[in-house]
Amino acid sequence: MAEPIQMPKLGFDMAEGTLVKWVKNPGDTINKGDVIAEIETDKATIEIETSASGVLLKHLANPGEVVPVGADIALVGQAGEAVEGGAAPQPKAAAAPAPAEQTAPAEPAAPAAAPSLPRGNGQEGGRVKASPLARKIATDRGVDLAQVAGSGPGGRIVRKDVESARPGAARPAAPAGAAPAAIPAPSFGALPSGPDVEIIDTNKLRARIGKRMVEAKQQVPHFYVTTEMDVQALLTLRKQINATLPEEARISVNDLIVKAAALALRKFPNLNSHFYGDKIVRHKRINIGIAVALESGLINVVARDADKTALGTLAVQTREMIQRARDGKVRPDDVEGSTFTVSNLGPFDVDTFVAIINPPEAAILAIGAAKQVPVVHPDGTLGAGARLKITISADHRVTDGAEAAQFMQEMKRLIENPLSLLI
Repeated sequence: MAEPIQMPKLGFDMAEGTLVKWVKNPGDTINKGDVIAEIETDKATIEIETSASGVLLKHLANPGEVVPVGADIALVGQAGEAVEGGAAPQPKAAAAPAPAEQTAPAEPAAPAAAPSLPRGNGQEGGRVKASPLARKIATDRGVDLAQVAGSGPGGRIVRKDVESARPGAARPAAPAGAAPAAIPAPSFGALPSGPDVEIIDTNKLRARIGKRMVEAKQQVPHFYVTTEMDVQALLTLRKQINATLPEEARISVNDLIVKAAALALRKFPNLNSHFYGDKIVRHKRINIGIAVALESGLINVVARDADKTALGTLAVQTREMIQRARDGKVRPDDVEGSTFTVSNLGPFDVDTFVAIINPPEAAILAIGAAKQVPVVHPDGTLGAGARLKITISADHRVTDGAEAAQFMQEMKRLIENPLSLLI
């Protein structure tokens, strides 16, 4: 029996993705884990791997189409197997999402209207059948769902039914490929023009970053704790380790810090949590998000089980994920599932900075550059030493200053005794 391949959910707030291109075509033999397509989200272009082996029987979406999360995009089965059109809703035409949809629950798109598809009355046992998004739009627009005919499965009312219920009420579709209107325009007057300025459209990733960071700074009560650490022993150990390794397997300072953060989180699991209003989700696995700067914006790749992964393996896996991100070929597992984030501006010669928390995470670390500075040794003599400043930004709804300070003390202990990172 044919098995559907679905549009994956690559983020707790992802509702849809744009199919960029097919890598495999109908009739191709594929194995589980093969890349079959590339999709674009508001984070990155991501390679989609097949979850089944067999023959690719049919494409259910075309390049350039926006497909809701959970919708079937292809069918995989045995050669010669008869297939129908797919069980999931059809993809919809590319358009910028309306503002009301950006934080609403994802809903499958309605099948394209056709004479063979009867429209229902949206009723089941006296209750109107409608998607959560359709109900929200109906409330916003004052539409009586009982008077709306549903075109979804079983007569379910979906978004387009509500939008067409009141002529002129539907929002006009944006041109294909347009970035979502995620960043409100500031009230600075008319847009400048003329030969002295260059007007640049906000890309999807930058728009998404802007929206998320505004939400984070407005809604998350940040507080900050900074600690200076002696990294001379850590730098010496790194040099000794890398002397024995080929270039492609060498360990970076960031790898050592990620490992230290993961081990410290074992003792402070509260910081390895996500905040959901009246609930806090404490994660048992420690997956460290690592901020990667791209030309189009910033994304996080995820070092999974960083506390349990050997340092050398963590370094190689991280380097490969970062390279895929820079090549625009990230995989779903590369960017999903972080429970805590590390952002490092040390390579840019930044002494210290504070980072914005990536909701729903409870904290993020900001790493500065390791510097050779004058230091007073324990015997009172003056000499040179290597120092590094690290700042934690924490959500005061989840933790407090004392716990964050204790976490930083544990980070300091691990970094100043770096052999503990190898055990």
